[in-house]
Amino acid sequence: MTGKFLFAVALAAGTTLAAAPAAGAVMVIGNTSARICYEAAEARMAPSWDSFANCDRALNEEGLTEFDRVATYVNRGILRLRTGKVDAAIADFDVAIGRDPSLGDAYLNKGIALVRASRDWDEAIGLFNTAIEKRTRRPALAYYGRGVANEMKGRIKDAYLDYREANRIEPKWREPQTDLARFTVQRP
Repeated sequence: MTGKFLFAVALAAGTTLAAAPAAGAVMVIGNTSARICYEAAEARMAPSWDSFANCDRALNEEGLTEFDRVATYVNRGILRLRTGKVDAAIADFDVAIGRDPSLGDAYLNKGIALVRASRDWDEAIGLFNTAIEKRTRRPALAYYGRGVANEMKGRIKDAYLDYREANRIEPKWREPQTDLARFTVQRP
């Protein structure tokens, strides 16, 4: 795109926040409680008590590699976020970031947690930026989350560009398409 554009959007209250899933689960190999925790996080269903028990068992009882330990914190955080325990989820993502600052998916999921809680849009945008820089496995989700945070912050053009990039990366993903349809781009 060249030239100047005007961006107009009708915000659908709550729609953008509800559409940002926590789905940056980190794979754990093997037949362990950590693997079962990963599978629960990846399943995108309401977690059961057993899901949390497997995550806790992996962290407290199993001799995990450092990568698997960090991955399990991220995966348990996803499960916590899915049940509305935002502060506990953020705590897990913070532990993961502290143990392995190079893991983009931890930043991605913490950003999603902040968006879900309608907290600190600037921090969420920074987390999505870091997730993208550190090559999260879900870049479309990072762009989408950043788009939501930008839109809530009132940065409409940036939001539009982020939704467009998310759609370019994952053209079959419905949420970016739905959000893009709300925009009207006009030449001044």
